[in-house]
Amino acid sequence: GGPRMESLPEAVLIKILASIPAVDLVLACRLVCCQWKNLVDGAALWILKCQQEGLAGAESEENTENWQNFYFLSKRRRNLIKNPCGEEDLQHWGEVENGGDGWKTEELPGDFGKEFPSEEVHKYFVTSYEWCRKSQVIDLRAEGYWEELMDTTQPKVVVKDWYAGRSDAGCLYELCVKLLSENEDVLAEYKSETIAIPQDNDASWTEISYTFSDYGPGVRFVRFEHGGQDTLFWKGWYGVRVTNSSVTVEP
Repeated sequence: GGPRMESLPEAVLIKILASIPAVDLVLACRLVCCQWKNLVDGAALWILKCQQEGLAGAESEENTENWQNFYFLSKRRRNLIKNPCGEEDLQHWGEVENGGDGWKTEELPGDFGKEFPSEEVHKYFVTSYEWCRKSQVIDLRAEGYWEELMDTTQPKVVVKDWYAGRSDAGCLYELCVKLLSENEDVLAEYKSETIAIPQDNDASWTEISYTFSDYGPGVRFVRFEHGGQDTLFWKGWYGVRVTNSSVTVEP
């Protein structure tokens, strides 16, 4: 027969392996032989895959302990909140509280409102004259973030939300995000203060963001909840407006 696989120079073998989908590398190629296992567990192959797919940021190369995880996290990076901008009405959101006339979606900019800073966002959710809160629970395993990754690497969990008032009404806004265990025990929590927007505000959109890191092992779910109300108790939808919520798991 011809030359055998194991006589290939390592650099050539890495090039060949780098063309194989990551999941197959980890689940199948790793099991072929000792040499392949070492390559799949090593940095060189994943650095090459990151470079080929434009994932390697030069600034992160020094401190990336695990290139395989960096690759998977970069590839999976996306907003884990479903229906963040009300395009599907209230779908995917659990209505925790539906005070006053309850939640509603409206087209931007809305009455006495301002356009959103990004053209991709077309709608928002709006609250009424008593507390309206809605929530979403993200199942990290179902989204592809396996236990060992969450427990050992503990990737950053970045939370963002946008809120605005209408210029003719004052309102309140709150954000509360929890990292939960298998049994839904709270392992880490971020709660904003109650943010008050005065009447006669300029209706501009404000971003709020928080990053969870070093939160310890055991995180399996992220529970995102936000809400608010108006401060004038006017019938209808004069309360805080929210849109473009996001939760991302970052390398």
